[in-house]
Order: sequence, then C-alpha cells, then structure tokens
Amino acid sequence: MRAEIIAVGTELLLGQIVNTNAQYLSQGLAELGIDVYYQTVVGDNLTRLRQAIETARGRADLLVFTGGLGPTQDDLTRDALAADLGLAIGLHEPSLRKIEQLFAGRSVELIESNRKQAMLIDGAHPLRNDTGLAVGNALSAGGKHYLLLPGPPREMKPMFDNDGSDWLRKLLGDAAALRSVMLKFAGIGESALEELLIDLIREQSDPTIAPYAKEGEVCIRVSTKAGSAEEAARRMEPTLQAIRSRTERYLYAEEDIPLEAAVIRLLTSKRQTVTLAESCTGGMIAASLTSVPGSADAFLGGVVSYSNGVKHKQLGVPTELLEGPGAPGAVSEETAAAMADGMRAAADSDYALSVTGVAGPAGVEGKPVGLVYVGLAERGKPAKVEKLQLAGDREGIRIRATKRALYLLWRTLGGLE
Repeated sequence: MRAEIIAVGTELLLGQIVNTNAQYLSQGLAELGIDVYYQTVVGDNLTRLRQAIETARGRADLLVFTGGLGPTQDDLTRDALAADLGLAIGLHEPSLRKIEQLFAGRSVELIESNRKQAMLIDGAHPLRNDTGLAVGNALSAGGKHYLLLPGPPREMKPMFDNDGSDWLRKLLGDAAALRSVMLKFAGIGESALEELLIDLIREQSDPTIAPYAKEGEVCIRVSTKAGSAEEAARRMEPTLQAIRSRTERYLYAEEDIPLEAAVIRLLTSKRQTVTLAESCTGGMIAASLTSVPGSADAFLGGVVSYSNGVKHKQLGVPTELLEGPGAPGAVSEETAAAMADGMRAAADSDYALSVTGVAGPAGVEGKPVGLVYVGLAERGKPAKVEKLQLAGDREGIRIRATKRALYLLWRTLGGLE
C-alpha cells in the first residue's frame, strides 16, 4: 500500500512550527509495511487543500492528514475531504458528550465552534482523542483510504498509535510489515563506512541497506518485509553478519541508541567509573553522559577547565606545560595527558577523559582551528592521547570532539585497542 502524508496548516508553510508529525507518521507507517512516497504541506485554504487531495489520490492508496480538525474557521480538513468525496458531515454524539462534560467540569461555557471538533464524515470510523477534543476520522471510499488526525503532536501521536494503527492493521489484513534493525557506528565517516560495505550496498535486494549520517555518528538501517519477527530475523541475519564482520571496530550498537548510552551500559556492566576534564567541549561530554538514565552509577563528575589556572589548580597540570618559553601550551598532547591523569587521580575513577583544543572561530597559541587532543587515563596505565584535526564550525568541532572522546572510551572498554 502506498501512502501520502498531507500536513495542513499555514503555520507550517511560514516556518512557525516544524512538521515533526510527518517524521513520526513515516516511521509508524513503515513499521506497518506501508510505503510513504510523498509528503505534502498545504495551508489553510479550501481550494488548495482540495487540489492537494486530488493530487494525492492520483498517486496513493492511503491519504493521512494531520491538522485542520480544530474549532476555528481555518480548520478545513474534514470539510475539504467531505466535499471532495461528496459526503455529508454529522455530529458524533459520544465525542460531543465528552466535550460538554469537559467544559462543564471547568465551569466554562461551551461555544458553538467547539462542537465542530465532534464532527464526523458520514461512514467514517471515529478515532478517540485521549489528550484533546477533536475526534479523528478513518474511512474508505472509492477504493481509497483516509486517516484524519489532529495537528498537535501530543494528540496526533497517541491517536495514531492506538485507534489509527488498529484501523490500518485491519485494512492491511495479512500484509507483511516492514521490520528493521538499526546499526550504529562511531569513529568512522559515512563515506568510509560505505566503502567497507560497497559490494553489499550495490548488490542489495532483500533485505535493503540504507545509511544515514549524523554529527560524529553513522547509522545503517537493514530492513525487510515479513509476516513475523522471526521470519524477518532469519532473512536479515546473513546481511547483518556480513556487516558485523567488517565493522567490529566501529559498530557500537544494534539498536537506535546514542554512543553515550552504549558507553554507560558498558561501564555499568563492568562496575567501572569515568570522570571528565573538559576544555573546548565546555561540558558537552558530561551533558551527553548525564542524559542517559542510570548514568549516576558510572559517571562520577568532572571539571570544565577552560582557563590555565583551573587546569593547574584543579587538575594539577604543571605550569611549565601551560605557559612560558618552550611550553607545549594548553592545546597539546602533554596537557591532554596531564588533564586526564589529574582528573582520574583526584576522583579515584577507573577512567578519565580529557579534551583540549581550538574550537574557533580564531586560532589559539598559534594553533589552527579544529586542532583537538583527546586524552584517556585508565587506572594503572599511562594516559594515551589522540590528536585530531576536525573540520566545521565551532559547534560542529565541539560535537565531533565529544563523540571522538566517547568513541575512544567505548573502544577501550570493549578491548578493541
């Protein structure tokens, strides 16, 4: 089944809000085995909305609408589709009673426009709204299928996940669903990863291999359509095994989790701890680690040592490394190692990561923008340091340095040194 998502709202066209609904629905429809070939955004205009419906009907079996089901005059989705199909609209009494009870409980007068949210196209199946007022519509007519969902994500998501998906499953019957495994990689760029897997990518048929890149990470989605999870796993396993055998040094997860979650998971399983000494990343590594639930079991804390004074007083970095004739400077291999050693010793952690570098926009100590040193101290071993020359703007350099530091720790924890 082919689907088209039609997001309705002038505020989307003006860029006042981001169309996150389309992303959410595309993922949900794919999991049901429904192919989304087009996404359309149209403003609150009856003529243009009907034109969008006509276009979509010519190239899709299922039209999924978000937005335009509210109480105001510019909420036109239900009216436009009913007019296009030549169907009437009537009140759905259970939804109206819910609205009346809600207003009564608030001691607020129910105005006529609010009744509009309880309207249902003739022949449509009502979709309950657990977090709002507008009832959803699901109907089939003329060999096509239509799903009308509210615009606010907090209303749209549960309606789609519950009644909307149930209606679609009944519609699909025994059709195979799309099932995927997400592989997550760090320490390698998209083009380099593609080169490792180029023959698999060129020869793919079923399952399919789709790469995606993010700042400092790359992911690959391996997918197949199958009637059961067991059948899908059987089909995908040879491809997954071929990818694993070539990318062991970079493959940190076979699920959609960030690198910091994989690091915390490894530390926790080993009952080990880490601390941080950050300079140019400014606490970004700490923010990444503490975003993971349960990180308190593995992350003890850290120091953001932006100045030489803090590097010396808090981390014990010798002054002769930081300043004076012949000193390697704050941005150096020697300082990165001293920062990591000092942090680990001060906190008595199993590991300590350090980062010092030039994020920009201008060079420091005569050193270029993008030069970064990442240090890792491990209990009982001398600190090791990686020198990086990163590209991008200030924020991009900080993100890439953060991911590289986490990758260095992940690699060490996994015994991949």
